[in-house]
Amino acid sequence: MTQIERMHSTGRMSRIVIHGDTVYLCGQVGEAGASVADQTRQTLAKIEDLLAEAGSDKTKILQAIIWLASMDDFAEMNAVWDNWVVPGAEPARACGEAALARPDLKVEIIITAAR
Repeated sequence: MTQIERMHSTGRMSRIVIHGDTVYLCGQVGEAGASVADQTRQTLAKIEDLLAEAGSDKTKILQAIIWLASMDDFAEMNAVWDNWVVPGAEPARACGEAALARPDLKVEIIITAAR
């Protein structure tokens, strides 16, 4: 049976869950109230840090699920994403609109990666 490792658990959730060679990150957000571009940059920096802690990196991302508070922000988020993602290592990706946990959050990204 493959062991499950949980990191940074709060009683409600874990920021990182590792099952075998697959890493799951909980939804990451940037600083509430910042611009869409800044929230995206901050979120991607958090993702890089968590992946490194789990023994992975952004070239091993399998899937990204991106939630925007408004699809009107799609181009602004994509401008940051496109400069961040490694050419040749683009993950499967979905992007949709949703009410996020707080009204001043504009971007949330959920990641699944290989180790």
